[in-house]
Amino acid sequence: MNKLLEIKDLHATIDGKEILKGIDLAINAGEIHAIMGPNGSGKSTLSSVLVGNPAFTVTKGSILYKGKDLLEMSPEMRSCEGMFLSFQYPVEIPGVSMTNFMRAAVNAHREYKGEEPVSATDFLKMMRERQAIVELDNKLAGRSVNEGFSGGEKKRNEIFQLAMLNPDLAILDETDSGLDIDALRIVANGVNKLRTPRNATLVITHYQRLLEYIKPDVVHVLYGGKIVRSAGPELALELEQKGYDWVKNLE
Repeated sequence: MNKLLEIKDLHATIDGKEILKGIDLAINAGEIHAIMGPNGSGKSTLSSVLVGNPAFTVTKGSILYKGKDLLEMSPEMRSCEGMFLSFQYPVEIPGVSMTNFMRAAVNAHREYKGEEPVSATDFLKMMRERQAIVELDNKLAGRSVNEGFSGGEKKRNEIFQLAMLNPDLAILDETDSGLDIDALRIVANGVNKLRTPRNATLVITHYQRLLEYIKPDVVHVLYGGKIVRSAGPELALELEQKGYDWVKNLE
């Protein structure tokens, strides 16, 4: 198997407080992994560390991404190397149109790979194709980034950006939070359409309902800063039935 991500004994802190206390995780190309756990277990911290959020400090352990030392890469380099984070709370960027924002991002990736910038005609064609995947209205695509968007529209816009950048590893940090069923279905369908044998997805969620739409190959339980159990999709159903209290006994 083509291993995209390999995390070994990862410890990380914020403001001197240890949040991650020894994470071990391996993700191969073509796989979808889900991480579930209660609030405060370290799920969002893990996603922040993976994309290089400077608020977090790695104190121990290693992360290999496509065989390279991820911890030596800047956040910009991680993005250009094909890593993408869909935020739990996408920010608004007033005054920056979605078109200009996405064209700058796409061309930054192309420049990193030594490719020519995409032409205006090809870019607009690409935007139309990717908008269709997530049923994103043209009016939204013409506005400033996330400005005045509903919660569901912001999440749909995140998956549109995912489609435009076509990453090797997509990290979805509680993409389902605040979504109604229709928006959840559209977002999940977009993720499923973008799945290929060469890419992988890490889904971070509280609830099993998202995993009814995005079928994981492996489910991990994160509790107290560690992955305490890993199994197939049936583990998500077990968590749905039992809650997280029983997980304490697995530490």
